[in-house]
Amino acid sequence: MAVETALIAPSFTDKLDASRVASRVLAQATTAQKNRALEAIGDAVIAGAERILAANELDLANARENGLSAGMQDRLRLDVGRLEGLRAAVRQIATLTDPVGQTIRGSVLPNGLNVTQVRVPFGVVGAIYEARPNVTIDIAALALKSGNAVVLRGGSAAENTNRVLVELLQAAIAGEGVPAEAIQTIDEFGREGARQLMQARGQVDVLIPRGSADLINTVVTESRVPVIETGAGVVHIYLDESADTQTAIEIVSNAKVQRPSVCNALETLLVHSAAAERLLPPVLGRLREQGVVIHADDRTSALVSDTVPATEEDWSTEHMSLDLSVRVVDDLDAALEHIQRYSTHHTESILTNDLARAERFLAEVDSAVVMVNASTRFTDGGEFGFGAEVGISTQKLHARGPMGLPELTSTKWIVRGSGQVRG
Repeated sequence: MAVETALIAPSFTDKLDASRVASRVLAQATTAQKNRALEAIGDAVIAGAERILAANELDLANARENGLSAGMQDRLRLDVGRLEGLRAAVRQIATLTDPVGQTIRGSVLPNGLNVTQVRVPFGVVGAIYEARPNVTIDIAALALKSGNAVVLRGGSAAENTNRVLVELLQAAIAGEGVPAEAIQTIDEFGREGARQLMQARGQVDVLIPRGSADLINTVVTESRVPVIETGAGVVHIYLDESADTQTAIEIVSNAKVQRPSVCNALETLLVHSAAAERLLPPVLGRLREQGVVIHADDRTSALVSDTVPATEEDWSTEHMSLDLSVRVVDDLDAALEHIQRYSTHHTESILTNDLARAERFLAEVDSAVVMVNASTRFTDGGEFGFGAEVGISTQKLHARGPMGLPELTSTKWIVRGSGQVRG
């Protein structure tokens, strides 16, 4: 009896082969066609809201039953407002300049050869992430606009939500003539699928991990596919001696409390000793009113009550919760030394009215994003005008900081001649 092959689920290798074929088609797609597909994705997210939210509630129920942290549950949660935000982000991506084919540099050589370096898609981009269904849409949209096929491993915590999202996205782009296989999930293969994705050198061109430090370290150390490393956010704000009190209250509160579960939220507050008595009581008073637990060093606890003793581990911890590590330091040198020792090179900010200290902080802090008098919550692809982000890269090769469309491209050299030979 004949077996109906249409009913047989594709194997892992079949999926990667289909992604490679789709990437070649997508690399030739026009900007107008890609933009139409993005508009269709945005519409599909809203039209499918009932299905998405029902699946998301299943994932949230499992998360509660399995004891997933409050921060991870917040990252996992979708609602109508967040879906509207995702549609807006996809629509903004559609308005951005298409990087594919852009000329980076070029010249005419003395022998008449015309050489230009242009942007081209990577081909097949793999992404491994956890409990972040919004990443499914963000990465798919950015990959589509930059001409890449994408293979997604979104983790078991969001498996129901991601399955519905990928089905909706595939139908949306197929309706605009883009291969449905340009967006694929390998969640059904579980952890073994993630392992195979990391080993798929030659089938996957680049791999991007987003999630916990453990997940990122696993991908970086075990992958045979080139990795663009995103990083955990042990994020610092330094309150300089000249920092304005009200500005410090508002910025520190925003950086810690607005959304504590994300990687650009404040985790360690450093305060100049000469300003500690002036700044710490009002700044930490606001935070305590907002439910923040203060992990304080001895100098801080001497000035502010209702704290818990900070441990050595606290200085290198990404709390992702309403917990904040606080240390009083002697001066800018001590602040810079602390940041150099404990930072994950994500985002650091100085609050100061001293121009020389601001410029020194900007020059000496070695992080992907360094700020003056601003909340660290602005380290975000959407806030930087990218529509969305693939992740926040904390490495130094190719891409650093929020990654948008250009960071999902490579380059090639185009040489046009008229019969030249090398002598």
